[in-house]
Amino acid sequence: MSEYGFGGMIAKLKKNPKTIVFTEGADPRILEAASRLLASNFLKPILLGNPDEIRAAAEEAGYNINGATLIDPNNYDRFDEMVSMFCELRKSKGVTPEQARGFLSGANYFGTMLVKMGVADCLLGGATYSTADTVRPALQLIKTKPGNTIVSSVFILVRDAATGDREVLAMADCAINIKPTEDELVEIAGEAASCARVFGVDPKVAFLSYSTLGSGKGEDVDKMKNAAAKAKAKYPDLPIEGELQFDAAVSPRVAKTKAPDSAVAGHANTFIFPDINAGNIGYKIAQRLGNFSAYGPILLGLNAPINDLSRGCNGEEVYSMAIITAALAD
Repeated sequence: MSEYGFGGMIAKLKKNPKTIVFTEGADPRILEAASRLLASNFLKPILLGNPDEIRAAAEEAGYNINGATLIDPNNYDRFDEMVSMFCELRKSKGVTPEQARGFLSGANYFGTMLVKMGVADCLLGGATYSTADTVRPALQLIKTKPGNTIVSSVFILVRDAATGDREVLAMADCAINIKPTEDELVEIAGEAASCARVFGVDPKVAFLSYSTLGSGKGEDVDKMKNAAAKAKAKYPDLPIEGELQFDAAVSPRVAKTKAPDSAVAGHANTFIFPDINAGNIGYKIAQRLGNFSAYGPILLGLNAPINDLSRGCNGEEVYSMAIITAALAD
C-alpha cells in the first residue's frame, strides 16, 4: 500500500514499538497474528485469558507466542487498583466495587482498563464479541477526545491499480452512527481525513448525496450541503466539496459537467455518507464489485485506539488491523 501504507506504519512502529492488548487471547486467529507480530518485533502483544489455555491453543495450532505477555483477568496482581480506578471512572453511575469486579470479569472491560491504566497503548477485540461490546467499554472508560462528541468509524479501501500503484480510499461512517446530524458529519469528516493521512492519502473530502450542488432537493440534500459548508469553515485547509453525487465525486469527466468549478469533484478519495445505510452498502459494493480490500471499521474519536474485528475475520485481517490500531497510537 505505497511507502506510506503498511510499510510506513511498520517503520513507524519499529522506531517506537507499541503494546497492544487482544481480548480473545486463545482464539487461533489472534494467536496467528500475535506470532507474526512477535517474529517481526515491532509490536508487543498482550493476550488475555487463562495462560495454560492460551499456551495449549498456540501449541495445538503450531504458533510460537514466546515473548507475548499473558494476563489472566481472574488472577491479575493489579486487579484491586483496576477496580478502584473503574469505580472512580463510573462514579456518576454509582458503580460499587462488587459491580466493578463483575464488569472486569469480561475481557472487553478488563482489556480496556489495561489501556486506561497505561499497561497497553491500544486494544483490538471483537473476534468473538459484538461491535457494541467493544465500543461500550471504550466509551465509558477511554471516552472521546477533547472537542469530540461522538465515536465514529472509517473503512480504508485498497486496490492495486494497473499502473502498479495502489488506490486508497476512505469511507465514513459505515458502521457506528445510524443517522448522523450535520454537526456529527463534520466531526466524522475531520476524523476520517486524519485517519486517511495515516495511510498516505492526501484527503479530498466529498459529502455524498443524490444531488450535486443543488441539482436535487430535499431534507437529505440540505443536510449534506449544510454539513459540507460547516466542514469547510471548521477545516479551512482541507479540500472539501458537497453535496456531490458519487459519479461527480470520482469521475473527472462527469465533474466537468456537474461541478466544473470544484477542485475536489472528480478527484475525491475520502467519502462522507449521509447515513449508515448508504455507508455500509457503499463500502461493500466497492469491496465486492470493485475488488477493493476493506480494512475496518477503524474507530475514530477516542482518547486511545480501540478497534473492533469482524467475527468472521481471519488471521491476516487480525494482523493488519493490529498494525493499523497501533499506528494510530500517539
